Parts: sequence; C-alpha cells; structure tokens
Amino acid sequence: MEAPIRAREILGFTLLFLLFFVCSSSPSHNLLISDAERRIDLTSHIVKVYLTLKVENADSTPTSEILLAFPPNHVDHLATVEALVTKGKRKKTTLARLDVKPTELPDAPNGTKYFTIYLANPLNSGESTTLEVLYLFTHSLEPFPAEIGQSESQLVYYRDSALILSPYHIKQQTTFIKTPSTKVESFTRVEPTNRAGTEMKYGPYEERPPYSFSPILIHFENNSPFPVVEELVREVEISHWGNLQVTEQYTLVHGGARHKGVFSRVDYQSRPSLNGASSLRYLLARLPPRVHSVYYRDEIGNISSSHLRTDSRKSELEIEPRYPLFGGWKATFVIGYGLPLQDFLFESSDDRRYLNFTFGCPLLDTVVDKLTVKVVLPEGSKDPSAVVPFPVEQHLETKYSYLDVVGRTVVVIEKKNLVPVHNSPFQVYYTFKPIFMLAEPLMLASAFFLFFVACVAYLHTDLSIRK
Repeated sequence: MEAPIRAREILGFTLLFLLFFVCSSSPSHNLLISDAERRIDLTSHIVKVYLTLKVENADSTPTSEILLAFPPNHVDHLATVEALVTKGKRKKTTLARLDVKPTELPDAPNGTKYFTIYLANPLNSGESTTLEVLYLFTHSLEPFPAEIGQSESQLVYYRDSALILSPYHIKQQTTFIKTPSTKVESFTRVEPTNRAGTEMKYGPYEERPPYSFSPILIHFENNSPFPVVEELVREVEISHWGNLQVTEQYTLVHGGARHKGVFSRVDYQSRPSLNGASSLRYLLARLPPRVHSVYYRDEIGNISSSHLRTDSRKSELEIEPRYPLFGGWKATFVIGYGLPLQDFLFESSDDRRYLNFTFGCPLLDTVVDKLTVKVVLPEGSKDPSAVVPFPVEQHLETKYSYLDVVGRTVVVIEKKNLVPVHNSPFQVYYTFKPIFMLAEPLMLASAFFLFFVACVAYLHTDLSIRK
C-alpha cells in the first residue's frame, strides 16, 4: 500500500510544480495600473506616443512581464516600441532600458496584438513600478481630402481611442493630443474633453476595466511635408587600402494629399508659404564626419543644388530636388561619398575584423518603407556575420568587381518600416588574411610581365619566308 500512496504523492507534487511553473512563466493578469498618462504628438507625419504607466502587482506571486496591447490596425503601422523603467526616488531617479518583444496570446479579444515588457527585476506582490514607453506609428495620418490644389492646405484624419487599450484595470488615465496648429476642423468628444490652443485633453477617466475602448476621430491641418522613401539601397564597400565607399539609391515620394490641377512655378516662387505650403522643398542628410568625394545625381546627371557643411563631429548635406515635391510626386536620386576606413573598421579580441557603421536612413524626419543595406567585404573574406540591435532579415550574395577571381562576399540586411529611431550602430564581423591584399597587385604585375614577355618574343621571332 505504501508504494501506490508514495506514487500518488510524487504525482501530486509534480502537478503542483508544473502548475506553479506555468503560473509564474505566463504574464500576470492580476496587475493593475494605478495611473496612466499618454501624450500623442501629431506635429509631423510620424506619430509619436509617450506613455507613462504606474503598474502595481495585486497578485500573490511576483511577475517579470507586463503586457502592452494594440488594436490590430495600429500594429500594421507600428515602427518601434521602446520601454524604460524608472529607478530611484526624487532627484536620484534614473532610466534603464527594458527588452520588448511581440507576443501571441490565444485568447486575444477582437484580434488584439501584444508586446511584452520584460522587467530586469521581478515585481513582488504589493510593489509598484513606473514605466516610460515610446512607440512610433507611420502612415497613420490619412489625408482628407485626398487631393488638394497648389494653394490649398493639407488636412488629415487621425483615428485612435480616448481610452488606453490595456489588458489591465486602469484606475485613472489621461490622454493629451498635440496638433501642429490651432486649425482643427472637428474632433470627437468623450467627456471630459478640453481643448486649449494646439492641445486636446481627454480625461481624466477613472476605474476603467480591461480592454476599454472609445474611438475618436480628429480632423486637423498638417502642412508639414510627408517624405517617404519607398525603397533605399545602401551599399557600403570596404577597401583595405584605406577607403570606405558608400552609395545610396533613393526612391522618394511625398506621402501627403495628392496634388491636383496644374503647377505654377511663378505662384510657387512668389508666395511659397501660400502656394505649396505642404510641398517638400529640400532634404537634410546627416553624414559621418570626415566625409569626402560627395556627389548627388539622378538619371539626368549631376544635381548642383546641394550644400555640404562639415565639422569635427558631423557632416550635413542639404539637397534640393530638381523640382518641389507635392503629394504623390516621386523623385529618384543617388548620393555617394567616401570615408576614411580607420574610423569604421576595427579588430576584435578574437582577431576578427568588424565594420561599425550606422543603420537606417541619413535623411532626417523620413519614413523608409524598405531598406536594404549591402556590406561588400574584400575578396578573400570568410565567416561573415552581422549584429543588428533589432530584428532584420539577412542573407549573403556574391559581387564581382575589377580583377576579382572568386568574387566578393556581400552581407545583405533588409528591414521594413523604419523611422529615425532606427539610426543606430550595427556591426559586420569577418575574418581576412592580409596575404589576399597582394592578389590584385600580383595579378597586375603578372599581366604586365606576360605582356612584355610576349612583346620581346614577338620582336625576336623571325616570321619571314626565306628561300
């Protein structure tokens, strides 16, 4: 009898352990948010949302995960999510970055999408913590009317919720929305709602249950240009002879309200603030310091309407398209420049070489629908690997250039839906033997030597016919 009893006890302890493991590993829904403040910035075509959450653990077990909820139509435009935790008290507070990853839950209501914030230290029962969350949306402003004339202002729609979508109970919450101007055609009221100048305030709302949602629609003026790079291909070619050559191919479009009617350059130049207020006149590219051999051209040829300003910390290239870009208009162009190799190529502790370069788009305040970064390694490089601080797609290609025999390895990195936040350093590691640097000079020397040997042989060969 003791054996079956002992077996049942072991089985009971096993089931209890598994239950405890599942409960402790799954996100706790017994959390509550005592205070939430959301600030939405609509002053540009990139929607910035700043969210401050004071989270309390009302459960009896500690938790290390906090869920963020998004409507399914918002996730399609979500470019990035960042989370920081506040440490310390009063004047000694510091912010520490936390990991944020997308999460799939089977019981998500109405297709809700989730991101999980992973705390560095577990939040014990009865404790609270303050989180600072930033997330950015692209293509979230809908032009209405969809087509405007040259002298008309650009009006857009923004759709959201007056209440913060959350899987947790929120005791108190407030939302602030900032518009670029005081011209607001209409907006949804969810009392209490107040508007003063360029800011609208929704709330405070108290004791809202999980997944509360109250749709709002704001119709307002936004004459800022909407520069969108539909496709950007950046090729970074490494030469161990001391140069780093960068070539960037842009397909740029104005993503605002489409232009209708004819374009009058006379009216545009005489009163640019009234005729073409939302047009894209120029672009500013922030390049690395010590840049040289800069060029800016398109299919026609070189474009001279550019200005380069350099100092010891950065280089700024101000470029003007051949014509101002109105809504729906496109432009394709190429920017190229050289950089000193010693500023970007280093050697690791395991005798590997690595390139430390900036990911993303050098153009300021632009959205990139698709970015392809191609790092061309010297011929003879082996074991390439890329380290990027966010999820990307990677694969290898082979490129042949002058005097190449086996070709050069190309590390291709692709990512969609980028914003200026993605302009962060990344590394490409590879191994390279210095003996391969002599391959091309020896090939040239051998070719010239064979050529001269052939000439000498030809001059000393008698091809005449004698009797």
